[in-house]
Amino acid sequence: GFSHLVSLGDMADVDFGDMLDYLAADTATGAVLLYVEAVTSARKFLSAARACARVKPVIVIKTGRHAESARAAASHTGALAGSDAVYGAAFRRAGIVRVYDLRELFDAVETLSAAPRIAGDRLAILTNGGGAGVLATDALIDFGGRLAALSPATLARLDAALPRTWSRGNPVDIIGDAGRARYEAALAALLDEPEADAVLVLYCPVAVTPAIEPAEAVVAAAGRTRRAVLTCWLGEGAVAAARRLFAEKRIPSYATPAEAVRGFMHLVRYQRGQRELMEAPPALPEGKEPDRAAARAAIERALADGREWLTETEAKSVLAAYGIPVAETATVATPEAAAEAALRIGLPAVVKIVSPDIVHKSDVGGVALGLETADDVARAADAMLARVKAKRPDARIEGFAVEPMIRRAGAVELILGMTEDTLFGPVILFGHGGVAVEVIDDKALALPPLNVALARALMAGTRVRRLMEGVRGAPPAAIDAVAMALVRVSQLVIDFGEVAELDVNPLLADATGIVALDARIRVARARRTGEDRLAIRPYPRALEGRAQLKDAREVMLRPVKPEDGPALQAAFKRLSARSVRFRFFHRLKSLSDAWAARLTQIDYDREMAILALDPAEADDGVLGVVRMIADPDNERAEYAIVVRDDVARRGLGEILMRRIIDHARARGTGELVGDVMGENAPMIALAAKLGFSRAPSPDDPAIVRTRLVLRA
Repeated sequence: GFSHLVSLGDMADVDFGDMLDYLAADTATGAVLLYVEAVTSARKFLSAARACARVKPVIVIKTGRHAESARAAASHTGALAGSDAVYGAAFRRAGIVRVYDLRELFDAVETLSAAPRIAGDRLAILTNGGGAGVLATDALIDFGGRLAALSPATLARLDAALPRTWSRGNPVDIIGDAGRARYEAALAALLDEPEADAVLVLYCPVAVTPAIEPAEAVVAAAGRTRRAVLTCWLGEGAVAAARRLFAEKRIPSYATPAEAVRGFMHLVRYQRGQRELMEAPPALPEGKEPDRAAARAAIERALADGREWLTETEAKSVLAAYGIPVAETATVATPEAAAEAALRIGLPAVVKIVSPDIVHKSDVGGVALGLETADDVARAADAMLARVKAKRPDARIEGFAVEPMIRRAGAVELILGMTEDTLFGPVILFGHGGVAVEVIDDKALALPPLNVALARALMAGTRVRRLMEGVRGAPPAAIDAVAMALVRVSQLVIDFGEVAELDVNPLLADATGIVALDARIRVARARRTGEDRLAIRPYPRALEGRAQLKDAREVMLRPVKPEDGPALQAAFKRLSARSVRFRFFHRLKSLSDAWAARLTQIDYDREMAILALDPAEADDGVLGVVRMIADPDNERAEYAIVVRDDVARRGLGEILMRRIIDHARARGTGELVGDVMGENAPMIALAAKLGFSRAPSPDDPAIVRTRLVLRA
């Protein structure tokens, strides 16, 4: 069943990105399996992987998972964000399903290539053996799935069809003597259950019912539904015919309940990845703009002083500039000044040591909490100074940070962080915070840029996220505020290439909101802009703008977004057959959902599409589109353009072409080329006006190849 089997060797020339580009367009390939030891070019790999994963499943097995970190991390985030965890975050963001052994690799490709798509993680289990159902349930919970709740209507149908001794719940145990008719009736009821996203059918060998009979019932039912059906026929020789039948009918089949449930979770993870691929986060989210000047001042002050770490006060000022609530903090030089600051800020107070050489203050006794009076503050600062000098005589002591003691009963301690991976660039961390953060080790990673949806998906990968929902009567924490804080950290990382590492720990979250109690930021002179160091390019809002047509009509110009698929399909219907042929080089009656997805779900790195929209039309009607796709080496980019017939000859084509030329030139593309049908005189004339040379296409003399050199 292999279309290709490719070994890339040391990837001196062809690498994973090149192969993924090729296989994405190969119609003989239904899914792509990768064995990865290391990726060479992160942005190239992710661009190709995201494009491929949008059209077919991509499954990866990554080795070398337990190599020690190449450097000793100074922050909690650096310690928690290991190399393999970053690879995992990159695979998830690319829509790739990760597996951990060869058996799982082939199970995953069978599941993803055969089973229908699912909407969620709720599984209904049908079995003729109670023990097998319990094994499947345990595996489902272990893997993070959920048992589907059965509605009263479904329970009534099952009551009518099953013996009185059936389990009356999920898993649905139809008893060991179940024959074909009982399997048929129970499976029909579960396939109609709206609360179930898929059904797993289990069969334990019994003498009274040959394995092939319930298998035939499953095949018949699966042929009448679009819902995912998975099977597990336990045993070997006695169930071989049933397994062959499932294989012939492309119904996923597994040897054990745990493997079957793992297959279901591959579907769940694949669908989650597809949804995240639809997200196109802007570099600058909507809402209140951050005070970049204030953040810049704090960062530049530290760099000018030759300091690697911002003081706590400076770090909090950067967070506050980006709209993240912080505890008010004053930095003072002496214990007496600390007492005065506590009276001004408010008691009870917290005192912390301030030293550029001490990152983790608690390790050296550099934090005192719950100080009720000014005298308590002065005495605690004196004792702290002696204690720190004894433990770290080499450390430079610059004074004390004083802040109010914030007590919020039931608040959850979180950590937000950022570190820079040598391959994938900046990585955002979220997890359970506090002094024992490394011991608890409850964290998840994601690659920026983030929007609220991606931030919530990041939070969902942790155990503390469930704690934030409220337990034992406690109200839920401000989850949206935490998600927005993650988005703001992502924006900070994009805006400032100087930010090399960041810790907010703890970030307190409860029903009233969030507040950062402690913060660390490490800076270094930027070698690249914040956006250039990202492995995934954000939605380029800078390319948005307006233009005026010859008839004074004003149009809006912006890059395409994933949600523009329906609008493109509507615009396609307004194209003449001639315009369709000029754009696609053959007759095309409609723009399919798959085509629309391919044209709108782009990564903005090698590919760019700019729409012209009329805000006066319903749903901002699409008037025209220009697109370019560059090769991985950025030597050449191919362009294509289409303008609706009802706005032709009004200058829109020239406006769009100039926009895409400017974009190609700005990204350093070598040349822009495009094939134009010889009879498309208006486009040939426009290309000439814009400086394109022209020559007959080497593939077809009826095609004119236009070419514009952008750099020598």
